[in-house]
Amino acid sequence: MKKIILTGGGTAGHVTPNLALLPSLKEAGYDIRYIGSYQGIERNLIEGAGIPYDGISSGKLRRYFDVKNFSDPFRVLKGYVEALRLIKRYKPDVVFSKGGFVAVPVVLAAKHFKIPVILHESDMTPGLANKLCIPSATKVCCNFPETLKYLPEDKAVLTGSPIRAELLQGNRLSGLSYAHLSANRPVLLIIGGSLGSVAVNTAVRRILPALLSDFQIIHICGRGNLDKSLIGTAGYVQYEYVDAPLKHLFAAADVVISRAGANAICELLALRKPSLLIPLSAQASRGDQILNANSFAKQGYSKVLEEEAITDASLYAAIKKLYDCRSAFIRAMEQSPQVNAAATVTAIIETCVQSSRPILI
Repeated sequence: MKKIILTGGGTAGHVTPNLALLPSLKEAGYDIRYIGSYQGIERNLIEGAGIPYDGISSGKLRRYFDVKNFSDPFRVLKGYVEALRLIKRYKPDVVFSKGGFVAVPVVLAAKHFKIPVILHESDMTPGLANKLCIPSATKVCCNFPETLKYLPEDKAVLTGSPIRAELLQGNRLSGLSYAHLSANRPVLLIIGGSLGSVAVNTAVRRILPALLSDFQIIHICGRGNLDKSLIGTAGYVQYEYVDAPLKHLFAAADVVISRAGANAICELLALRKPSLLIPLSAQASRGDQILNANSFAKQGYSKVLEEEAITDASLYAAIKKLYDCRSAFIRAMEQSPQVNAAATVTAIIETCVQSSRPILI
């Protein structure tokens, strides 16, 4: 049986694309193992999916001064030695890395044993961990056309981000039934990530009466962000968090308001949902969401409204224009080469395995 080691960690964004690959990898006949940090967020997610997991030591490589900069290189070195042992034991045919600093020693250990490595970069520009790994990679997958110029030409492949297959299996009527909404009026879905977005929540609720004259609204507002005064408002339902039924709520939505994290917007692309993206401001981030959102707008998949530009009038006008032009956004998404990323990435992995003969020592 073909063997693959997946790696990546530090945030859920470094894990969920790996989880999304599992069905296609299993269908292709791979025995799958995962290498992550000892107690990172990735451990619970991967073990919960029934994949064998090994933890290694991990340190963060920082561009700024921190006392941990003196101890973390030793943690990275320890992780490299542990990764060497694991790769020698499991003898994988290929390694797939989603990034994060725990992936660096795994990728370097794979290079030592001449195991082909496939990287995936979610953001517009490669992060430090992936920059360290790119010289060891056979191929580097990415989400945005603009990213290609930052990658070696012979390695770069525009794939999009693998998304969870279950999201594609939603049913519109099931979503409407879950939310107790009508099939006769359009639905606006607002989603701001697991923690929600106070800025987006506040802006939407300020113009709620006007929006309800045009839309039914499903508002996933994040933990602790329910507005009790709005409970029972006709045509408006709010949830702190939605798990399994989320696929049905996506299916019910005609248009979506979202932040602009790479994985989130790639899900909207795969689902072909016209979206108004409100990226996290540059003051609150390194600006990657702004770059992500502008790329999607340039490709015709989304509209963008920056947080600093939100007024009652600008938000309402942007939502209305998004809905009125939704067919054009859907047509652009249907023509995108990035909508079947899991199959594309699996095909790249297969090609690397078939063309390589690992040499283990």
